Amino acid sequence: MRQTPQISKLTSLRAGFAVLSIFALSGIATQAFAADPAPMAPAAEAKAAVPGKPKADAAAGEALYSNGDASRGVTACLTCHGPKGQSATATWPKLSAQHAAYTNKQLKNFKDGTRANPVMMGMVATLTDQDMQNIAAYLVKQPASLGVAQNKDTIELGQSIYRGGIAAKGVPACAACHSPTGAGIPSQYPRMGGQWAEYNAAQLMAFREGTRKNSTQMTTIATKLSDQEMKAVSDYMAGLH
Repeated sequence: MRQTPQISKLTSLRAGFAVLSIFALSGIATQAFAADPAPMAPAAEAKAAVPGKPKADAAAGEALYSNGDASRGVTACLTCHGPKGQSATATWPKLSAQHAAYTNKQLKNFKDGTRANPVMMGMVATLTDQDMQNIAAYLVKQPASLGVAQNKDTIELGQSIYRGGIAAKGVPACAACHSPTGAGIPSQYPRMGGQWAEYNAAQLMAFREGTRKNSTQMTTIATKLSDQEMKAVSDYMAGLH
């Protein structure tokens, strides 16, 4: 059949629209595929921008603990706390085998003033957060220092308080947090077994008097204890292992 000019023209227009539609769809598809990775880019950049948490370096902690760092004015910790964290006198606490999280927290508290102690505040002034983590990582790996209860006249009182608390005063058993052996609970409560009795008694008194304020829980407990009770339980804890 012979096509009229009008029909031929209409057919040509339809073909042209079909071609244009194919190119248009192709262009849209290309833009869509090109746009797909875009939403992921910010997330990838954000993830890369977050630095990883630095790992504690026990070897670096040992070097700083044992030798200090003269270039930064850091004094060796063993000067007071003894080799491997085993101090020779009750003036300075034993730090060996102490939970890293607890040691790290105390160092930070000295630095930010939450725990006031003129000597220690000066010692930690130039320590970085990484230094503190390193020292704590070194100390927790050292053998626990053993001790003995010295006062046989108060051993029963001390044992009673540590293991059963004082119900009449609302004092909980120390063992509930510091464990039956005095080993404490990592990341929560410090090791108390083997610590100098005089040091622990002094800390309990500091909590009671408000001169040490970095543990609300211990402040509440200490305010309910008498001097005799503090000394008795501190002496008992010295012999735990």
